[in-house]
Amino acid sequence: MSPSAWLKDHLSIGLAAIAVLGLAAGGVLWWMGQTSIAPLAWTAGTAPVLLALLVQIVASLRKGDVGLDVVAALSMSAALAFGEPLAGNVVALMYSGGQLLETFASGRARKEMTALLGRVAKTAMRYGPSGLDERPISEIVPGDRLLIRKGEVLPVDGHVARSLAELDLSALTGESLPATIAEGGEVLSGSTCIGASFDMVASRPAAESTYAGIVRLVEAAQDSKAPMVRLADRYAMGFLGLTVALAGAAWALTLDPLRALAVLVVATPCPLILAVPVALISGLSRTARIGVLVKGGGVLETMARVRTAILDKTGTLTHGEAVVTRIIAAPGHSEDEVLRLAASLDQASAHVVATSLIKAAAARKLPLSLPEQTVETPGDGIVGIVDGKHVAVGGRSFVAAWAPGTAAPELEAGVLAGAMTVSVAIGGTIAGVIVLQDQLRHDARQVLSELRQAGVSRIVLASGDRRDVADAIGAELGVDLVEAELTPEGKVTVIRREAASGAVMMVGDGVNDAPALAAADVGVAMGARGTAASSEAAGVVLLVDELAPLARAIVVARRTRTIALQSVFVGLGLSLAAMIAAAFGYLPPVQGALLQEVIDVAVILNALRALR
Repeated sequence: MSPSAWLKDHLSIGLAAIAVLGLAAGGVLWWMGQTSIAPLAWTAGTAPVLLALLVQIVASLRKGDVGLDVVAALSMSAALAFGEPLAGNVVALMYSGGQLLETFASGRARKEMTALLGRVAKTAMRYGPSGLDERPISEIVPGDRLLIRKGEVLPVDGHVARSLAELDLSALTGESLPATIAEGGEVLSGSTCIGASFDMVASRPAAESTYAGIVRLVEAAQDSKAPMVRLADRYAMGFLGLTVALAGAAWALTLDPLRALAVLVVATPCPLILAVPVALISGLSRTARIGVLVKGGGVLETMARVRTAILDKTGTLTHGEAVVTRIIAAPGHSEDEVLRLAASLDQASAHVVATSLIKAAAARKLPLSLPEQTVETPGDGIVGIVDGKHVAVGGRSFVAAWAPGTAAPELEAGVLAGAMTVSVAIGGTIAGVIVLQDQLRHDARQVLSELRQAGVSRIVLASGDRRDVADAIGAELGVDLVEAELTPEGKVTVIRREAASGAVMMVGDGVNDAPALAAADVGVAMGARGTAASSEAAGVVLLVDELAPLARAIVVARRTRTIALQSVFVGLGLSLAAMIAAAFGYLPPVQGALLQEVIDVAVILNALRALR
């Protein structure tokens, strides 16, 4: 907690305590018959609160802000001036108690987000030349081997280097079930080791790791001010004018200053300045709990109004990695032989497809041989000798040049649209075709259905891939529109076009998506595996490598906005009814102050429903 926040909290407690003591002391004196001294106690319980409020108002005026705190100051000042110190003390208690209640409610709502901030690891056990050594996480660099013991929070992102890792990911994802990560699997900072100790190799420095980024985003979210809060400030100005006008009219028409005092009393403090911030912070905490980090109340509010969702394909709707789905061997060759020789040769290539072939061979436990005399043509293919055989791997035309007189089209018959094929030639003839696909996420169809249920009426697939690939994915998912072969600028153009019909949400994961994420009303980044650029440009970051939490977050955003508006308008309606009753003399100042306190408590409790 910052020093200013600590001072504000303790000042609220102190002022509320003074108001309570003054009210209690005056009541005791009155009960003992000291009717001339009791008003002094009530005045003493009011004056410090009024003084602190006046200081706060002056500070706000210097910033150009005018709020309903002015009405609270007017009511306390009028109560003392008109000889109603008991009413003034009740207003002082009402105001200071409301501030204290708001502080408590906000603290309750921030619980999940604050819990994130308290889990940052400070040190790590690093293997060195002389054994294990505990070092500050700022000294950890990629490639360092670390020991993670049971109960420790992972300090940086990395990969499991020895044995299995059993982790609690609830701080990142909200998922209560533990996850078991095999050797070589990726692990994220902020998760907790709940099983046996294991070794990991750091892949990022602490400052760039997942959890450090989450902490920065949480701090930014806590400091933000939503458009709805600013809108409430504007409503407050109108309500302030109405309050002063009604109080003045009641006094002018009845010549009774207590009528004006009663109106001022029931108008402060207004639900406008309490309900909206509490509801929005509650919504931010709720989304953090389900694995979605929303950077501020403004983003959450805009998220509630989204009608169009634009989704990138690679890495968002798909896993972003081509995997071998089928091997079609020519007569005289076997699938394992085709894959083994192709993967052996591809050990000399850095192409992403080469990595996929090697992984597929490892999954089949095929022994790879060392390639010799390799020559790679970037973007086309690679040739070389494996186990004494001339092997060529690559695109159809590239391999055909090394296997004259043979062709692969007949082997590719029946391959699904959108799939990638790699031809393999052995000894000068086509030996087979390997089919690869960037497979859909298991939850992609379900998430799109849930997005529609959450109120998203239009879903657009925006991809830089070939038209046939994008069309195949779009048809499988049932999206409303497919835009293919897009540059980063092209995605921005699509967003601006779609924005003409309502708020637009863009979901992506790569550096090329960053401009589109920034251009959208709401940018959503796949933070668990996405790039730092996309996470910085986006207003929403998914803390897990899944789309499922996104639809739930939209539901939370819509519900939060509804609850905030309910609290504002119901609270305003009740306050306005009480003001009219006070103007006509049906609600004396003291009873009015007590009634307004009940209204304030009710709207804050209603705003806290956004946590559920």
